[in-house]
Amino acid sequence: MDRKMANRKLIRLSQLKNKLATENLEEVDWVTFGVIVKKVTPQSTSNGRTFSIWRLNDLQDLNQCVSLFLFGDVHKEHWKTDQGTV
Repeated sequence: MDRKMANRKLIRLSQLKNKLATENLEEVDWVTFGVIVKKVTPQSTSNGRTFSIWRLNDLQDLNQCVSLFLFGDVHKEHWKTDQGTV
């Protein structure tokens, strides 16, 4: 993990909104980690494409979640991922 995180900045999901407002994250190599705390049943767009919505949290502040929308190949590969997965 130390090797993978070398020269990268860890930003907690609960801090992400504030960091996006105050820092230019396009200039920083950053990572975040989240736990799937809620999964919405897969949905379909008006053109018939299926997608998933996950709510992610860092378990530091349970009121601060990030919604992640999965489309295309990402949806096909990961839609069965269990709630509680990091």
